[in-house]
Amino acid sequence: MKLLAVLLVPLLLSVCLGKVGDFIRDCPGFFLKLNGVISPPTRFVGNQYKQICQTLNDKVEFASFYDTNNRIPVYSAYKFIGKVNCTRRSGKWFIEPQLDDQTQGVNMKSESGGTYGDHQALNKDYEKQTPRGEYHKGHLVPVYHSSTQSCANATFTLTNAAPQEASFNIRWFHHAESKMEEKMSTDCINKGWNAYVVTGVVPGNTKLKNRVLIPSHYWTACCCLDNNDVPKLSLGYYAENINKSVINEVTLQALENELNIKYGQNFAVFPGGCKMNIRKF
Repeated sequence: MKLLAVLLVPLLLSVCLGKVGDFIRDCPGFFLKLNGVISPPTRFVGNQYKQICQTLNDKVEFASFYDTNNRIPVYSAYKFIGKVNCTRRSGKWFIEPQLDDQTQGVNMKSESGGTYGDHQALNKDYEKQTPRGEYHKGHLVPVYHSSTQSCANATFTLTNAAPQEASFNIRWFHHAESKMEEKMSTDCINKGWNAYVVTGVVPGNTKLKNRVLIPSHYWTACCCLDNNDVPKLSLGYYAENINKSVINEVTLQALENELNIKYGQNFAVFPGGCKMNIRKF
């Protein structure tokens, strides 16, 4: 499904209250900074798209570009600083209250105690599927890449999740998330460099409960900068959101070429850096 109006937006956009606002102003640390310029991935034009600095307990943990019409993120972005093997899964899912009520504060919260769902997914959208359990809440920022328990908890927000076919969810973890973590840790973090990651989805043609759009594909990419902010390494993964999907390891340029076709216009994951001349891991 092609997006009809895909354009780069100006750096300064009209903003909402709190942390649903502007990436560059409110949470620039999750994006590449090259030649003094902070460069988030391509952002689409339209009131349905919101820039969320994902905040839990007054701490911003990552960023998500969210499509309120389709009730799924376009992508989430974060800085990988190393995995810590102490994170727990609480099973508690949050929502972003400001998407439905701009008088709310900056922190993600439980969906109880309010009227939510007009502009975002809710837990009930994933319940009682036919067949039951066909689609999971697929994390874009994965728990597996969290460096703190707070960050791990924050990944359990529905604005960081999209419907992910059940068996593909497991395959994506083993063949994309875990492999990327290993390569970033070995070839980037262990050298004292900085690793940036963006994970996104391509809109499909069907919905859960006639509310939440099911992605046709998942994708993820990382870019590693040395201590002089010079891009050194990049890597991407791309796969169809179906059972027994082939998960492709690709260069960043190949990934962007594919996304250009799927989105219907040029799409830059890391504008200004980590292009085809940068070798992959």
